[in-house]
This record gives sequence, structure tokens and C-alpha cells, in this order.
Amino acid sequence: MTNKTWFQTGIAIILFLLIIMLFRDIRDVFSPLYIVAKTVFLPLIFAGVLFYLTRPLVNWLEDKKLPRWAAILSVFILLGLTFWIIYAIVGPIFNNQVSKLVKNVPQMTKTAEEGIDYLISQKERLPKFAIESLEDAAGQIESYAMSLGTWLITFLQGLLQAVILVVLVPFFLFYMLKDREAFAPFIAGFFSGDRKAWVRKTLKDLDETLKSYVQGQLLVSFLVGVMLLIGYLIIGLDYSLILAIVGMVTNVIPFLGPYLAVIPAIFVAWTQDPQMVIYVAIIMLVAQQVESNLISPNVMGKALDIHPLTVITLILAAGNIAGIWGIILAIPTYAVIKTIATNLYHKRKEIRDMATKEV
Repeated sequence: MTNKTWFQTGIAIILFLLIIMLFRDIRDVFSPLYIVAKTVFLPLIFAGVLFYLTRPLVNWLEDKKLPRWAAILSVFILLGLTFWIIYAIVGPIFNNQVSKLVKNVPQMTKTAEEGIDYLISQKERLPKFAIESLEDAAGQIESYAMSLGTWLITFLQGLLQAVILVVLVPFFLFYMLKDREAFAPFIAGFFSGDRKAWVRKTLKDLDETLKSYVQGQLLVSFLVGVMLLIGYLIIGLDYSLILAIVGMVTNVIPFLGPYLAVIPAIFVAWTQDPQMVIYVAIIMLVAQQVESNLISPNVMGKALDIHPLTVITLILAAGNIAGIWGIILAIPTYAVIKTIATNLYHKRKEIRDMATKEV
């Protein structure tokens, strides 16, 4: 029985859960490790994203007979110039819109409440469920608006902290690019024979999976942000740059991202001109349809062929467990686990086929 796959899988799951339970019970012992991991987590994630974005360029420069150190230095200079140009062009507009938005939140809240009060005054023409929804919205809109202002302040503080920690990103990125071929042989060195070949293949598949996700998702999110910005500028929506950036960032969350992005856009449109809500909804619908039916299939392909129901379940579960980072990392983590499980399945199938032939 101990050689059965289901038995070994069950034991592995039990051991994994026991490790989690023990780690939770004696977490004070590991608190220094937790602090270190928390400190390097964000820079390591950013460095990993930049690694997959810049590695093709480094490889291309090396193919042109440029030494590795020179290729990496060239990429760093190009990244610095890119960020500086973006900040020089977008930074002043973004800062101005953020300041204006924070200043106008009270007035926007008042305008929204007045609109809802007007609709409630027409309640004899509305169904009962609509009246109840409007009354609830009237009671909650102020708290939502205050939360928006608090979120913006927290967001700006987070940016400041990111600037302080950003010194670690180039450090991690440099060694990722410099020693990128050394990781797989190092891990595979702990194994031998067929297992060593399987580990190298699995690591290669993991690399391809993460590359496809990072490069594809960022390109898709950027194009969605551009589409939203163009649409918001056409209809004259206030804070169009901020709202387009919000749409670009939330699009990193598969399936649910567009619906999260439209909430602040609808709120701003309602306070500016209720008729604009329709325009914003149309723009978001068009952008979402173009992204899901045209951009994503051509950019992402079937590298991450995950059912929408699985995506929703993963996002909701990860959000409850780990908050915003759980939501962002749920899909790539699932893709990594899926790749490992697929390779394990094929390896065990190969072993069974070989055993059957010998018999």
C-alpha cells in the first residue's frame, strides 16, 4: 500500500499541513527569518519581474558579442532612462491629479449623496429592491469616500517606502542576470541519473511558465491601460491618468481586474456627470472585450490555460489568506504548482509504462 500514489500523496499533504501548524505554533522562533523574508519580498518580486523583462535584451546584446557585464550595464542604463522619461512626462500630471482628487473627495462625496437623495425622492417610481439599495448606498458612500482618501495616502506612503527599498532591486536583478544559467545546475546537482534530468526539465518548464506569465500579463495590462486612458480622455473624464493607471494595475488580477477598475471610474463619472457613467461602462466593456478576445489570446496564448471558475476560486481563497499579495500571486503560484504536478504525472506515467513493457 505504501507504494500507491494516493497513499504517498496523502502522506505528503498531511506532512505539509503539520509543518504549517508547527510553524504557526512556534512562529516566535522564526520571527527573525520572517522579518528578513518580509523585507526582501517586495524587492525580490520586482527584481524577478524585471529579470523576465530584460533577459531577452541581455541575451540579444550578448549575441552581438557584448560582454555580459557590459550587456547588463547597458540594460541598467536603459532602465534608468526609461523610468526617468516616464517620471518626467507622467509624474507631474499624476501628482497634480492625485492632489486634486484628495482635495475634491469631500465635494465628490456630497455630489454623490445629492444624486442618491434625488433618486430616493423618486422612490414611488422605483421598485422596492432599488430603494433599499439606494438607502444603503447613501449610508455607506461617505465611508467609502473617506476610505478612498485614506487609501490614496497609504498608497503614497507605500511608494515612499518602495523608493527606500528600491536599492535592493538592482542588487537582486544584477545577480539574477549575471548568474541566470547557474540556478538550474545548482538545484539539479543534488540529484543524479533520471531524477537529475527530470529536475532540469521541470525547472526549464517553470522558467517558461513564469516568463510567459510575466511578459504576457504586463504587456496585456499596459495595453489595457492605454485603451482606458484614450477612452477617458475622449469623454473628458476627470483624473483620467489615475483611473487608467488603476485599470492597468488591477488588470494584473485575471478575470476580476476589469471589474475592480471600473468601480472608482464610475464613482468619479457619477460625481462629474451621471451621464458619463454610461460612457465609462461602455469604455470598460470595449476594453475588456478587446483584451479577452484579441490581446490575451495572441499575447498569452495557451501557456496558462486556466478555467475562469478556477481563477475566481483561487483569487477569493488567496485574498482571504494573504490579502492583496495573495490575489496578485495566486495565478502564477497556481501555474507553477500545475507545471510541477504535470511533470510529476508524466514522469510517473513514464515509469509505469516502462515497468509494463518489462513485464
